[in-house]
Order: sequence, then C-alpha cells, then structure tokens
Amino acid sequence: MERKKIVTQHYLRLIAASAMVGLGSALLAFGLKHLTEYFEHHIFNTVRSTNAVLFIVLPTIGITAIYYLRKYAFKNRRNKGITEIYKTLDQRKDHLPLFKIPSHFINGFLTVIFGGSTGVEVSTVVATATLGNYAYEKEFSAKMYKRELICAGVVAGVAVLFTSPIAGWLFALEVIARKMRTSLVISCTASAAVSWIFIKFFDSERILSHAVLNWTYAALPFFLILSILGGILSVYFTFLVTRMKRLFSNITNNFLRVNIGAVAVGSLIYFFPALYGDSYHGLREVLQHPTELPAISFIFLLTVAILKPLAASLTLGAGGDGGVFAPSIIGGAFLGLAVAWIANTYFGTNLIPVNFALVGAAVTLSASLYAPFTSVFLICNLLPDGFVLFLPILVCCLISHRFAKILLPYNVYTYDFWLQTKNGTV
Repeated sequence: MERKKIVTQHYLRLIAASAMVGLGSALLAFGLKHLTEYFEHHIFNTVRSTNAVLFIVLPTIGITAIYYLRKYAFKNRRNKGITEIYKTLDQRKDHLPLFKIPSHFINGFLTVIFGGSTGVEVSTVVATATLGNYAYEKEFSAKMYKRELICAGVVAGVAVLFTSPIAGWLFALEVIARKMRTSLVISCTASAAVSWIFIKFFDSERILSHAVLNWTYAALPFFLILSILGGILSVYFTFLVTRMKRLFSNITNNFLRVNIGAVAVGSLIYFFPALYGDSYHGLREVLQHPTELPAISFIFLLTVAILKPLAASLTLGAGGDGGVFAPSIIGGAFLGLAVAWIANTYFGTNLIPVNFALVGAAVTLSASLYAPFTSVFLICNLLPDGFVLFLPILVCCLISHRFAKILLPYNVYTYDFWLQTKNGTV
C-alpha cells in the first residue's frame, strides 16, 4: 500500500512537471515559428520584387552570422541536431546544456529567414528537449524521469509547430523515446493536453488552407507507386545529408566551408525560388490554383522534389541549423504533384493534385523519420479537412516506411548518430 502511494505521488509530480515543461515549450515553439515565418516572408517577397540576384548571397549572410555566433557567443560549441538528444538519452553522457535553447532558437531563425533550405522543426525539437532536460536537472520530478521530461518538451514543440498535439505525442514516442512505458505515456499526454489548450486559444491556423477532396479507389495504384518513390526520395535525402556533412567537415578553411555551401544554396534558390527557406510558401503558391497545375511543367515539379533535399543538405553542411521535416514534406509534396501530373497527362486519369501532394509529403516524411504514425497525423493535420485521406495516407506511410528500411536500415537521425559514434565524434 505504501509503495502504491509513493508511485502515485511520483506520477502526480511528473504530470505537474510535464505540464509546466509543455507550457514553456509551447511558448518557445510559438515564438520561433511566428518570428521565423514573418521575417522569412518579408525578406523573400522584398528580394523577389526588387532584385532576385540577392537570393544568391542571402544564405551566406545567415550562415556566416551563425558561424560567428557559434565561435564567439557559444564558444565553439556546435549543434548536432536530434543526435544530441540520442546522446544524452542512450549514452547517459552529460545533459543537454542550457545554451542549446538560445543557440538552436537563434541559429534556426537565421538559417531559414535568409533562405537556408531547411526548417525550424529540429531547432524547436532540440530547444524544447533542453527545456525538459533542465526541469529534470532541477528535480521537478523523480530522478528516474529524464526521458519523460525531455519527451514532454518535444511533444509541445512539435504540437505547436504543426497544430497537432497527437503528432507531437506520437513523434516523441516513435522517434525520441523509441519505447513505450506508463510514465512516458503520462508525461507525453500531460504535455499534449497543455499544448492542445494553447493551440485552441492562441495558434489554431494550419500550414495549408486548401480543400482536400474525396479520393477514389482508382487512385490507389498511383498512391502505391508514390509510396515506393517516396521511400527512394527519403533514402536519397539521408545519403545526401550524411555525405554533405562529411564532405564539408573535410574543408578546413572556415570561409570556404561556409561560402561554398551557402552560395550553392543561393544559386539553387535563384533559379528555383520555391526552395527558399522552409519552402511552405512555394507549395502554397503551386496549390493556390489547382486548375492551373497542368500548365506547370513536370520538369519543374520533379526538379524541386529532387533539389529540395540537396539544398537542405548543402545548408546543413555549410553550418546552417535544421533537419528533415520541411525538406521531406516539401520534396514529397512536389513528388506527389509530379506523379499526379504524369497520370493525368498520359494515362487519362483525373487525379486530384492536392491529395497527391499530401500523400507524397506523408510517405517521404514517414520514410525519412521511420515514424509512419507520426507522419499520418502530422500530414493529415496540415489542412482543415486532411483526415479525409487518413486511410490511403496510413497504408502508404506503412509501405514507404517498410521499403525505406529495406533500402537503408537507419533513418536520417539514427544513421547520423551511428556515424558520429563510429567516428568517435560523440
């Protein structure tokens, strides 16, 4: 009886601590999301309407600023993305130092607003995980609940970014915790509840606002083809990220390392402005007038799908902050649009482009993260009626996830972590 009472007290403290971490993480994610969105759109629209050549140099400004901040403000302590969380959880080495919050917040912000072709998702995940780690260090709950409080922070961060507490809950368990136990479910649920209330009152606007129409079984063969292609695109992205990081790490001259990558990204943006920043604006523009999609070149759609992972990899290699969320979503969405274009043009079908954009985004994200259930709820929540496609997205995410595992046993995060461990850099 006494033991049951102690366990109950531990759980009550864990719920309170997780709710507190969830609220702090929601505020952190809200600030980064909206600040980045505002300045990214303002800079992008100003440059596009005045002198598009500036796109070539903008990423250099952002990544150079990050280099000097890292060198002087953060004393040469580098950010390594989600692998930092795996290190503190799996190897029990150190904690996530508190400087990770301003470091990832500022670096993610500067990367994206100046065109670095990633997103603020991973910056948010690590910053909010650090907040959870800080609560653990301050002993707001029992000493055994480090993983729980880190996951509580991650839940709220992802939930606010994508206005989906369920996606945040699933991501924390599928990708960060990679296990299931009662205490994890309790902490993640408490944080998800807080983030749901926060979203309800402060931030319920979805990333996309386009209508999703009903789907027919005639589209299934093309959905299945898209699942396989999305798996291939995700593996291509994983190899690019890891190879670019290793390639750029061999460049000893800091000026060259920053500028080779940044100018390469800027050059890609000059020819394909849809690659600027997180690229959600580019997807919105293409989907804004679905009746005009046949006039858009198949080559353009396919090229953006292929170049988005390349631009993201170059951004990360040069020293920018970010991860695979936005590049996977955007690359997959454009891949889905390309498949719909081919089917409608050459096979006489009447496929709905928006539906294929969502399925393409979901299958690529699922294969990149190795998180099919997170991907289903996250993508269905990108627009108000996205759950119309719940069944085909679920089936296709499971297929792409399995196919990617056959091609490559590691996802982009665990593969990067494995390489760093193998090379003795973590």
